[in-house]
Amino acid sequence: MPSGTGPVLEVEDLQVDLRTPRGTAHVVNGLSYTVGHGETVAVVGESGSGKSVSVLALLGLLPARVATVTGRALLHGEDLLTMSPERLRQVRGPGAGMVFQDPMTSLNPVLTVGRQLVEGIRAHGEVSKADARRRAVELLGEVGLPDPGRAVDRYPHELSGGMRQRVMIAIALSNSPGLLIADEATTALDVTVQAQIIDLVEKLQAERGTGVVWITHDLGVVAGIADRVLVMYGGRCVEDGTVDDVLERPVHPYTRGLLGALPDLAAPAGPDGVVPDLATVPGVPPAPTDLPPGCVFWPRCPVRSDPRCETEQPPLVQVGGGPGALPHRAATWCEDRTPGAASAVDRTFGAASPGEGGS
Repeated sequence: MPSGTGPVLEVEDLQVDLRTPRGTAHVVNGLSYTVGHGETVAVVGESGSGKSVSVLALLGLLPARVATVTGRALLHGEDLLTMSPERLRQVRGPGAGMVFQDPMTSLNPVLTVGRQLVEGIRAHGEVSKADARRRAVELLGEVGLPDPGRAVDRYPHELSGGMRQRVMIAIALSNSPGLLIADEATTALDVTVQAQIIDLVEKLQAERGTGVVWITHDLGVVAGIADRVLVMYGGRCVEDGTVDDVLERPVHPYTRGLLGALPDLAAPAGPDGVVPDLATVPGVPPAPTDLPPGCVFWPRCPVRSDPRCETEQPPLVQVGGGPGALPHRAATWCEDRTPGAASAVDRTFGAASPGEGGS
């Protein structure tokens, strides 16, 4: 895929609706963001917020009989959402590689991992089987798989969950993609291998300017690798900005709730020696078939300081970031930030302090 000075990926007003027995599920609602060359955009939020569905829609991996996808998604200037199936097959690999969330169901159980790697390598280039196999062994070694020369001939069921995840990462990286989408790529890995994978992705970014969309629940990983953070809830982006803005100066009550739920290992015990319980976000996310008419977080929000939130959807507007800086945006009218006074969000979830997101 060509490289240049423009964004690797531009997503504009992405909408994903799924037909279900209970009615239309509005899973993604007006999502817009960009990914630059060598940039890592982390997408965070609870399960069911639309993170994975949004990237599956970009690559044409949702069943057409139940999914309706609208908007624009330009990968190096080409719209992924209007590509023919043949062109999409050419793009998946060298254009966009994806690490899927569940490696056991993503790998073919009757083929060796080496054959699955070789197939992808040879599908996008004139490479002999011998050279493709050597490249497969190199990739398995790069992602930290023990004894890659033997592992290349093993079947998925012969590998542990973490090893299968590393195979998925090797497949995604096998064609040096211009865009890498990692859906919980390091969740099943221990911290040592997790660091190896992050270093490998950073190396790929430095060498080829690869843009990365990193979907995760681990805010510690976000603090360490992300350039920008996009917080999703109810299929919408409720806050985005640089990693410092979002983790150190969160504005939306939901973002502050996520950060307030992080354990603080330095927090002192109470007078009776009891460690305080972790903060939680009360309630459950709304069903995509029955989203509230106003702010999607309103039913769970501890602030509710503006009556419009119940009936109107707050727009995503800039709340920080000066001239020349990346904008910090949030979709909320609840600006309970009186100097010197704890807000309702702080009293419920705890105040987010600088650097807390990386703890």
